[in-house]
Amino acid sequence: MNNEERFIAYEYKTVTPDYGLESIYLDGFPNFGWEPDGRVPFVSLKGTSAAILKFKRDRNIKNKGEMARLERQFENDIQEIETLERSKTTNASIAAFTIGLIGTAFMAGSVFAYLAGMMPLMVILAIPGFLGWIFPYFCYMGIKAKRTQTVAPLIDKQYDAVYDLCEKAHAILAG
Repeated sequence: MNNEERFIAYEYKTVTPDYGLESIYLDGFPNFGWEPDGRVPFVSLKGTSAAILKFKRDRNIKNKGEMARLERQFENDIQEIETLERSKTTNASIAAFTIGLIGTAFMAGSVFAYLAGMMPLMVILAIPGFLGWIFPYFCYMGIKAKRTQTVAPLIDKQYDAVYDLCEKAHAILAG
């Protein structure tokens, strides 16, 4: 009986990476014995674009336990990359929203001062109100740029760890 006639039992896996990280799954999973088995684009509930990636592999691969361990580590490292990528904007968004909310409170005070006929107080409250609506953009961009510089080496380190895992898995699969 030759290889073409041999029965192959497959196991299947579906992953939904964030948009932009699907390539690393498509490049990395074949090193763990997975073959792409389809791709379905969709928009997630969070409103971000993503894709459903489907993979299959022979259930009888060599060193399945070690491959599963390396694959779990691969997925954990990818999740860490996703977390680091999200961290670029988290603190910046919180700061910008907080400043905008404070600016809105000053603007509301300004409106109430206007309705009460207190023009000097209205002007005094309107100035920080307008600044509170303008400043969040610059604050967001500054904090995001600073955080990006901080996490860029960490993300590169995680990518190196992912590539090392793929290399180890490929060596086990080939050997």
